[in-house]
Amino acid sequence: MTGRAEAIRWRVLFGMLGVWLLLCDAGAAPGADAQQTLIIGLTPVFLDDRVAFLRKWESYLEGRLARPVRFVQRQTYREVTDLVVGGSIDAAWLCGFPYVRFSERLRLLAVPLYNGEPLYQSYVIVASSDESTRSIDALQGKVFAYSDPDSNSGFLAPRVTLHRAGYLPDRFFGRTFFTWSHKNVVIAVAEGLAHGGAVDGYVWETLKLQQPALVARTRVVQKSELFGFPPLVTRQDMNEQDFHRLRKAFAEMNSDANGQSLLEDLNLDGFVPGDASLFDSIRLNAALPLGH
Repeated sequence: MTGRAEAIRWRVLFGMLGVWLLLCDAGAAPGADAQQTLIIGLTPVFLDDRVAFLRKWESYLEGRLARPVRFVQRQTYREVTDLVVGGSIDAAWLCGFPYVRFSERLRLLAVPLYNGEPLYQSYVIVASSDESTRSIDALQGKVFAYSDPDSNSGFLAPRVTLHRAGYLPDRFFGRTFFTWSHKNVVIAVAEGLAHGGAVDGYVWETLKLQQPALVARTRVVQKSELFGFPPLVTRQDMNEQDFHRLRKAFAEMNSDANGQSLLEDLNLDGFVPGDASLFDSIRLNAALPLGH
């Protein structure tokens, strides 16, 4: 068996194992009755693998919904998007980019409020020791870190910026690579693995509060326009009663002490139902010819 064939075989086996573990974690297929586990997927929008915090959030939602709740985390946007679009999980916290691509197969549940608005920005960052770079234009021919190919702030937005400036995004940098999380973009730039990177502004600002020593080794040189904040979505066929109870549980998090404590940990002000029009600019950007 060739090395490539062996690698593919192991990827298939691990994929099957992941699905099996997910179903065991859930206890049953989602959506049939009120006592079955409601499964919510998390992507790199979530800051880190904070198990204790997730258990607290699960407990809070279980109290509100009177049913078991389980968060599952995956490394890439694609993995979590496939799970919710395929109906293997009930809901997910996605990025706006995969949401607009699959909006006909997903249902908008809630949008977080950050600094009082359901909006955020993409940041271009460089090392704090780099005192000369003032915008993404100065990084031509250099090494650049993206977060994920399905990320708006960590991939699509900076490429649109280059496109509007008359550059070909695929030919602008000397080399690019994916870090597979926004925090890892910050680490890559801070450690000198990349001259610059694209990161979710909310993540950068929240890390600045939680890990100031790390973020102090980077600085922001450019901010994008405002976009709809990465939304919470459900599978299209979710039971109506379940959908509205879950939406209500998120919307009322800022109305009691336990919910407010969780929001403070997330550096968010709350959740609102939101509207699909929040993501119109991402939808337009996704349609641009950004390839070679």
